[in-house]
Amino acid sequence: MEQTELSELLQIRRDKLNKLREEGRDPYLVTKFERTSRAGAVHSGFDALENTDVALAGRVMSKRDMGKAFFCDLLDETGRIQLYVRRDDLGDEAFAEFKKWDIGDIIGIAGFVFRTKKGEISVHCKSVQLLSKSLLPLPEKFHGLKDNDLRYRQRYVDLIVNPEVRQVFETRAKVVRAIRRYFDDNGYLEVETPVLQTISGGAAARRFVTNHNALDLTMYLRIETELNLKRLIVGGLDRVYEIGRIFRNEGMDASHNPEFTTIEFYEAYTDMYGIMTRVEEMLQAVIESLGIASVGYQGEELKFTAPFRRLSMVEAVKEYAGIDFDSFSDTESAIAAAKSVGVAIPSEPTWGKLLYECFDQKVEGELVQPTFIVRHPVDVSPLAKRCADDPRLTERFELFVARRELANAFSELNDPEDQYRRFKEQLDRKNAGDAEAAMMDDDYVTALEYGLPPTGGCGLGIDRLVMFLTDSDTIRDVILFPTMKPLA
Repeated sequence: MEQTELSELLQIRRDKLNKLREEGRDPYLVTKFERTSRAGAVHSGFDALENTDVALAGRVMSKRDMGKAFFCDLLDETGRIQLYVRRDDLGDEAFAEFKKWDIGDIIGIAGFVFRTKKGEISVHCKSVQLLSKSLLPLPEKFHGLKDNDLRYRQRYVDLIVNPEVRQVFETRAKVVRAIRRYFDDNGYLEVETPVLQTISGGAAARRFVTNHNALDLTMYLRIETELNLKRLIVGGLDRVYEIGRIFRNEGMDASHNPEFTTIEFYEAYTDMYGIMTRVEEMLQAVIESLGIASVGYQGEELKFTAPFRRLSMVEAVKEYAGIDFDSFSDTESAIAAAKSVGVAIPSEPTWGKLLYECFDQKVEGELVQPTFIVRHPVDVSPLAKRCADDPRLTERFELFVARRELANAFSELNDPEDQYRRFKEQLDRKNAGDAEAAMMDDDYVTALEYGLPPTGGCGLGIDRLVMFLTDSDTIRDVILFPTMKPLA
């Protein structure tokens, strides 16, 4: 649409609003409208509602002028319903006023339910009321809003003109409800922990930094909920979970947004294998709650049938990259093998870091079906308990689905001296310039000194799970208001 034409349309709509105000009929002064039904209920309950009076409200999505009558489409939160508006029913003045209303205006109507000669379920209007004036035109009615950048910036318009978007977020809400139901039914307590923290630890990530004015303190938006949840396990709350926002000051792509939603849950007297079972059960409960037989994602069928495949990281690298890390007796051999398959070598390479980089660069992209990768190197797992049979490795798993990490879990480290040493190693890395290294958390070490029972814990990305369950190829499609760079 040309800019001049758009400007003229905008002025026409404002002129209409000004005239209404001059006549004492400002639609923005309307405070309520009593609805007796919704569009979806009229469609689904037509047999019982035929010839019954109803009152509906919603947004005008189309108008078809038939001379002495109009057909309109009304959109509410449950879908569309056709309206039939006649001059003989409203009277000349009210009908003339109705004709001036625009697509996008929000109206309330009262009338009776009927079926047209063409068989379409409709409402024959006896009265109409303008409830709110739309001053901006909606996108072209047959094309909707297709510009993805604009969709994410103006989600309100996206929801109006693209009904499938509403379905994605309805599914998201169902997923969160099902997750809560599973953990509540299994004896977990839902808790809340601080978003603003004076120490940021528990994960390798860049932080968002802010300042608390009253206390004159540097504070950080949390990058995990783990350490506070494990403090609660120390305190005797044996099963806890939190669903909430996490903030990481990092890049954005199809599977990363700087703020995202996770569930983290912790259970005393179990280990990572008990947590694996929890994850399998929870995911199956979520899928069953949606009433879907299978999960199709980007042309592939994902099989969430327990038990999921389980591979150690050494086994996975051997299978997919052809490198057997158990055969290396020195770091130089591991470096040579990693280079031979094109793996970028990390700074200060160790056996564990090289194993992880080989997995990250050569294996992760091959894992389509749900797969637990277990026994991660201690170098990249500062909060996980060491494996009794190999101190280079930890009792940690990550769940990969459709080439992406979905969950991360540990048999939690509960040795305060070992934890202090690992925090110290992280602090040394941070002081050496590693922006993602964790901070020293002395209070958490103190909590461990009071005694953390054997504990299993897990964090699972809700946004990514919803991506899989709605066949969305980008995380921005499942976050109502994704992070966007300002236009100006």
